[in-house]
Amino acid sequence: MSSIFRALACVLILGSCGSSQRDFSAPRDLDNACSIVVERPDYLRAFQQVERRYGVPVPSLMAIIYQESKFIGDIRPPHRYALGVIPVGRQSSALGYSQALDGTWEEYLDARGGRRASREDIYDATDFMGWYMTLTVEETGVPITDTRNQYLAYHDGRTGFKRGTWRSKSWLIRIAGEVEARAVMYDTQLRSCGKI
Repeated sequence: MSSIFRALACVLILGSCGSSQRDFSAPRDLDNACSIVVERPDYLRAFQQVERRYGVPVPSLMAIIYQESKFIGDIRPPHRYALGVIPVGRQSSALGYSQALDGTWEEYLDARGGRRASREDIYDATDFMGWYMTLTVEETGVPITDTRNQYLAYHDGRTGFKRGTWRSKSWLIRIAGEVEARAVMYDTQLRSCGKI
């Protein structure tokens, strides 16, 4: 009987090792920064690491991630369809928490991340965002703490931002304001629960 028990225990242990699926789902309450970082303590560690390394405020980083991916680690843009039914690819190559595009991600890997970095990893995705936002400061002069304009440059790219492509996009200007307001809300919440 004990050999059957041991065999069963081995199967359970080996089975649990093999099924280490990462949880890419969003935290339960996206409107509560304290709830997000309590539910996912790795997120807070990643955010704080980026704040130390690049100076990006945790609430700004969280607000941009909320807008880009709703904290879903493996999210991709929807498919495009020909004739309404034939899938012909995705709307863009964006992937993961940061929604980094393939080309920009490759630049990051070459400059900073190394070949093992993943857009589906919260540490790598947030480090990418800090790296990108630092370059935005260098190329455009937008302060790292200016959530609204950092988001505009993140969304339209630094070149697009400098050309002012966002000015003709009233929907993007509205969203940038929402991102800024969410960063203020997250900041207030994180201070109230002692997380920053």
